[in-house]
Amino acid sequence: MFFEISLYLSLVIFASGVVYKASGWFRHDFVDGAHHASPGFRFNKALRGIVGSVCSLKLFILLKVLLLEVLFQTRTMKEDRFRWVMHLLISGGFTVLLLMHALGNIVTIHLFSEYYSSINPFLCIRDLMGILVLLGLIMAAYRRIILKKRYVKTRAVDYYALGILGLILISGFFLEGTKITSRTAYVQMIEDYASTDDEQELTALESFWVEDYGLVSPEVSPPFQKEILTLGKEVHEDNCAGCHSSPQWAFAGYTVAKLTGPFAISLDRFKVTTALWYIHILASFFALAYLPFSKMFHIIASPLSLLTNAVMVPERSHPASILTRQILEMDACTHCGTCSFHCSTAIASKTLGNVNILPSERMIAIKGLAAGNQLTEIDVRAIQEGIYLCTNCDRCTVVCPVGINLRELWFNVREFFIQKGYPEPLALSPYSFYRGLNRNKISSEDYSKPLESARAAISGKYEIRKDKVFDLTDGNAEYREALSRSSTEKSFSYCFACENCTTVCPVVGNYENPQEILGLLPHQIMRSVGLGIKDLTLGSRMLWDCVTCYQCQEHCPQGVHVTDILYELKNQAVKNTPVPTTSSIPATRVAGSTKGAS
Repeated sequence: MFFEISLYLSLVIFASGVVYKASGWFRHDFVDGAHHASPGFRFNKALRGIVGSVCSLKLFILLKVLLLEVLFQTRTMKEDRFRWVMHLLISGGFTVLLLMHALGNIVTIHLFSEYYSSINPFLCIRDLMGILVLLGLIMAAYRRIILKKRYVKTRAVDYYALGILGLILISGFFLEGTKITSRTAYVQMIEDYASTDDEQELTALESFWVEDYGLVSPEVSPPFQKEILTLGKEVHEDNCAGCHSSPQWAFAGYTVAKLTGPFAISLDRFKVTTALWYIHILASFFALAYLPFSKMFHIIASPLSLLTNAVMVPERSHPASILTRQILEMDACTHCGTCSFHCSTAIASKTLGNVNILPSERMIAIKGLAAGNQLTEIDVRAIQEGIYLCTNCDRCTVVCPVGINLRELWFNVREFFIQKGYPEPLALSPYSFYRGLNRNKISSEDYSKPLESARAAISGKYEIRKDKVFDLTDGNAEYREALSRSSTEKSFSYCFACENCTTVCPVVGNYENPQEILGLLPHQIMRSVGLGIKDLTLGSRMLWDCVTCYQCQEHCPQGVHVTDILYELKNQAVKNTPVPTTSSIPATRVAGSTKGAS
């Protein structure tokens, strides 16, 4: 009764957890306001996409991906053969054990009418699959704990996955071994299933089990007479052979039985077999019930991610469908660390002390973001630094074993921070260029927000005022000296204001009255630097509208490095301007969450 109640309770929790997690794919998001799509709308779009794919030629693509990438995990094989073998051992063995042992009375019995867990081939298959999973876990522990591959971080969720599966397997093997030697288990079996009450036959049967089935009994002990063993074998064939194969087929459990044989009577007396049964059952049912809420949920989400990405074309897909897919991908992440190992900016994580620069670690933080956790300023800074330092090289996406489009995810998270109004400390990062390439995906109003924020922050400290009179006799000597520390930057002193740089500048040519819009023109900025007027040089809008085409620098007859100097001035402006904190921004809650701070 305990077994049945625990099993069905675990299945109910498991099913409820899967439904809850799956509903999160349609509830959680990174978007706000006019871009927001309701869960019902997103579910409808997903359902229509599934039906459309299954009822079209895309079905063949899905079958191919299911066979090669889900079952045989070819993506992992191309990247890391060791991890590929490890995953096949764990996933293959675990699946067989789940269906043909843990759920044997629900699944296997309907496939094989004569199914008993104690007969062959099921007896041997169970131990074989258990050994394969255990071998895979040993390989995983070696990779995580001993090998410690660079940039692969091991968290509590990884230790839990290894620990719970290891506990289930080891307790299962010891349970099987102690049951083989336990006289209590043997007597219970005889009382339940034996069709004879004859004392002589029962003694002979027990002797036969001690001789051939590994039983350790305080009542009978070898050597046995041949006649007793012959009678015991006949009674066994009449009563036990139909549901009990030789325990030697359970090679793992039988090995444990031989090792614990000298202590079997004491173990039986202290009911160790019963204790192991409870440990094994409770660990198995806990793992099953907790699976949707643990890292192991990726065994459901990862295949869905692979199948979805195989048939989904982002250019033709509705933004709501792309958002749903990205939330699904977060649950699909296995935290294997492959993306971090190949990340072009991973080395900065150690230098800056921010693990969120590593894609695999950033994924965990963003998962909490999507779930609706309120962000502290530290959280914001860590995630922002990670996604703004990203070079958009796409290596993470290419090597991801579960097919997550990571570059697209980073882009959407960046836009989320921009639209929320969080400060952007790295406006001049490689992200600026990549965002420009994707300008057609962003509204013109939203696209200009980061630049406007940067200008607003800088103009508060350095502002060009027409009514201000500057003293040109002295200037800021310290400022000029700072710009004269390299041969490139000190070339401003060669400028004699011929205006050639201004004449060829495409930004200046874009306006009828450029000086009114831009503040200072390129040649005026060079002269202001020479005069040491810091407010003029750092307050000009020309710095931020410069498209870095290098026309000015190439056409300068004096060899002034105009564009490079503008770069240096921008860096100085950012460096000397206090970055706004999240506390200076109107309170916003991620995805409308009511959860506490993470």
